[in-house]
Amino acid sequence: MGDLKTVINDGYTTKGDFIVLGNAMLNGQVLADTQVKIPLKTMNRHGLVAGATGTGKTKTLQVIAEELSKKGVPCVLMDIKGDLSGIAAPGITNPIIEERSKSLSLDWIASGMPVELMTLSQGDGVRLKATVTEFGPVLLSKILGLNDTQSSVISLIFMYCDNQKLPLIDLKDLRKTLQYVMNEGKESIAAEYGAVSPATVNIIMRKVIELEQQGAEQFFGERSFDVSDFIRYDAQGHGMISIIRLMDIQNKPKLFSTFMLSLLAEIYSSFPEVGDLEKPKLCLFIDEAHHVFEEASKELQDQVESVIKLIRSKGVGIFFCTQNPIDIPDDILAQLGLKVQHALRAFTEKDRKAIEKAAENYPISEFYKTDELITQLGIGTAFVTALNEKGMPTPLAHVMCRPPVSRMDILTPEEVKNLLSTSQIISKYNEEIDRDSAYEILTNKIERAGTNEHQQKLVNDNEKSEEHLREKEQAQHDKEIIRNAKEEERIAARQKIEEQKTARAEAKQRAQVVREIAKVATSRTGQSLIGGIVRGILGVFGIK
Repeated sequence: MGDLKTVINDGYTTKGDFIVLGNAMLNGQVLADTQVKIPLKTMNRHGLVAGATGTGKTKTLQVIAEELSKKGVPCVLMDIKGDLSGIAAPGITNPIIEERSKSLSLDWIASGMPVELMTLSQGDGVRLKATVTEFGPVLLSKILGLNDTQSSVISLIFMYCDNQKLPLIDLKDLRKTLQYVMNEGKESIAAEYGAVSPATVNIIMRKVIELEQQGAEQFFGERSFDVSDFIRYDAQGHGMISIIRLMDIQNKPKLFSTFMLSLLAEIYSSFPEVGDLEKPKLCLFIDEAHHVFEEASKELQDQVESVIKLIRSKGVGIFFCTQNPIDIPDDILAQLGLKVQHALRAFTEKDRKAIEKAAENYPISEFYKTDELITQLGIGTAFVTALNEKGMPTPLAHVMCRPPVSRMDILTPEEVKNLLSTSQIISKYNEEIDRDSAYEILTNKIERAGTNEHQQKLVNDNEKSEEHLREKEQAQHDKEIIRNAKEEERIAARQKIEEQKTARAEAKQRAQVVREIAKVATSRTGQSLIGGIVRGILGVFGIK
């Protein structure tokens, strides 16, 4: 027993400031003067709080957040189950709390922490939002699970909107732009950026609709949350605990992972490089962390892993709270410095294999049979290992955890209302803003184009009507000319016929005269007389 005390005290001695999780235990007994101290300097190396339902992991999360707040470290808590709001109110003592505090030689003073309630939806609290533009094409493509071809179209959309001064604020802006690319703007976009396959755009559209169906339309919009508002303190210098109430997205893992990734990315891009500080600037606690990964694509997991690796240099620590360590991808699990393992239950062969794997995540100890004891841990006790100030793993300790000093229950609706009334930022973020963005601008553009097209059609129709009238008049005129010409031809023909009739009549008359004269000329008595007369008559008619 003395050897364990020495190991614990040597392993958990710190030069700088620290928080106390509790005391070491051996054979079910709390060891005096064996405080398990976690250096504040290493709290940016991230952590894990795991354990089966009902083993006390959420209360451990509550204790860590309380202790950090009292040390002047702001925290952000993702409250999936809705049982963390009580941190804002002082706790109520009971015999169990009194007995545990006495065994740990710790003073228990009920106190509430400075709390800001936040929400992704229309619930009570400061509304957290982000714009599509802030996501950017790369992050948005990862959230939507797009392949390279589809991602290139998203990049085209962002470039087009940037060049055309079309703000992408919410998802309806993105949908409208996708529709425009397939329809009205197809030719102009193809001419400048290259042709876009309608099939590809349709796939992206379905992905966006899927995200909307999980409630993402409430998250995308304005006013965008400024992550620097997480870094706030009360009058006593305690760090503000921002509780993001996520009870209504338990069955919306894509929305949860979307929010988490955007939050981590925004913190990483906004916070300056600070290296290893004496205490972190901010600590984030993600309860029910399996929601982040259960439907995440490989690309999304890679993005989270990348952020986890790099964000510690920004002075930020991230802590995952889940039922089993196997809920966390191995590459991310390997980045977690603090590990608090509450009891696991072995009901099936799969559970036993998970326990064996969980035990392998902890340092080997000559004092504990980890794989056996991990199923026997009592409520509020846990295996703990952390990083010391030199970045080396501390010895494995079976710890009796200190009880929270804040309420281990939720706030009443009246208490929530009173807490929100004191918020200094709720009026800033809960103001409804819906300025003209890509949706409105493109809609107006399409409507104007439709109006212009209609007006041009009317002009064209009028021109066609006038031309048709002119053609009709010309045709009528041509018909009149033809009719007149034909009439003149008929008149000329009739005149010719009349002349021919007259000529034939005259010829007939001359012939008749000649016959009559011939009769007279043939008689004996008048031949000599008639001969002169006939010659005279014939001369009159021009006959010789």
